[in-house]
Amino acid sequence: MTSLSRRAFATAAGAALLMGCVGGRTGDAPGPSTGPGTAPATSPPPPRASGGSGGSGGSGRTVAGSVPVGLRIPALGVDTPVIRLGLAPDGSVQVPPVTAHDRAGWYEPSPTPGRTGPSVILGHVTVGEYGDGVFRHLARLGRGERIEARLENGTTAVFTVDTVRTVAKAEFPTDAVYGNVDRPELRLITCGGPRTGDDYRDNVIVFASLSRRGGTTARHRDTTASRHRDTTALRQHDPGER
Repeated sequence: MTSLSRRAFATAAGAALLMGCVGGRTGDAPGPSTGPGTAPATSPPPPRASGGSGGSGGSGRTVAGSVPVGLRIPALGVDTPVIRLGLAPDGSVQVPPVTAHDRAGWYEPSPTPGRTGPSVILGHVTVGEYGDGVFRHLARLGRGERIEARLENGTTAVFTVDTVRTVAKAEFPTDAVYGNVDRPELRLITCGGPRTGDDYRDNVIVFASLSRRGGTTARHRDTTASRHRDTTALRQHDPGER
């Protein structure tokens, strides 16, 4: 991660990272301080010298940096594309669009999955008139269960769940979620708890750590092999190739 990205990540965490959850009409959007899933504006302590949001140091193994394009949670039957999210004009974190085909979203100023630091992926618990969101059953995850982040370079970063916390929005643990750590970790965030109207009282947060680097995905292998065969065929039929 670049120094600019690290600054943006730290600034956003200190200002207030807001997790919006859509429980009512399509197109409902939370405000900067009253929307569902809002995290409080509490600043974390200064970053510790041992941690770097996007560095390759620290005590844990890391995975080569590559943007996440998919997320799989076998215990929940989740297998979703992952889109990129940034900051909204009001300073809140963007959330995935409300569509029938709900997707998770990676918060782009955070490290890519498998790099040192907390990689943050957000998802809806419900998506208005479309029903359940991609993270509808996130609170059911248990310690030791597996999460796979498929990366753009064809590899997979495999994480193991350390803990799952349901916390009141007013007590959102900003530092624990977004603060520096010295190993590759993953945070999955959605809304939860009792629902009143369109609002949920709590946030559900999954804390996971990198357990291993997976191999190249079958789809990536097939694509690479196909390209190799096409290139070989072209060379065989090109009289100028020797």
